[in-house]
Amino acid sequence: MIENQSDNVDDKENDVSIQADTPENEKSSGDQIAENDELSSQKSEEINTEELKNSISNNDARLEQLEKEHETLKNQYVRISADFDNFRKRQSRDQDDLKIQLVSKSLTAILPIVDNFERARQQLKPESEEAQALHRSYQGLYKQLVEVLKQQGVAPMRVVGQPFDPNLHEAVLREPSEEFGEDFILEELQRGYHLEGKVLRHALVKVSMGPGKQNSQEEVEKDKVEEDTASEENNSEDV
Repeated sequence: MIENQSDNVDDKENDVSIQADTPENEKSSGDQIAENDELSSQKSEEINTEELKNSISNNDARLEQLEKEHETLKNQYVRISADFDNFRKRQSRDQDDLKIQLVSKSLTAILPIVDNFERARQQLKPESEEAQALHRSYQGLYKQLVEVLKQQGVAPMRVVGQPFDPNLHEAVLREPSEEFGEDFILEELQRGYHLEGKVLRHALVKVSMGPGKQNSQEEVEKDKVEEDTASEENNSEDV
């Protein structure tokens, strides 16, 4: 009986000892878990921070690349736009030149008819009433033709008394003149025409050699006559 009680006391003491030791073990285990959680949290934060830095770095690199691509595309667009604008202007200019060439070719074929009208007007001198009526009809047709040419942008050149310009005139004859200086136009042999500021047909003209040329020729002939006279006198003296 006494032994049983002693055993019971020992068992109680062991239980008390186990119960006393359990909270400490549980506390120690809880702290360890907390520390592990804290370490995991720190590592997770470090990983997240590193990933964020890498992501920012990648985004910056990508942004820089996109900016370069944007600048390249912008330059290409500006260049293509400039090329297209130049192409459009060149096409418009070529079309205008082609139009002028076609009109010039057609009008150049008509100009000899105008020349014939001009010559006929200068030569005709109507005397009878019937001839005068015919002349008036002719003048009406001539004016209509001139008006059509004017509407197409054709304008006659005024050349007499103007300095000779090879870009506008074609010299057919040259002769001395007391009225005009050298390289001035004396007479218009065939009328020249402009078309929209460009030469449609060059004017055929007679150009002045100036008064000095004539005087020089006269002096040469005078000197020659004097030499011939002196030679004859010498010959007569020798005889």
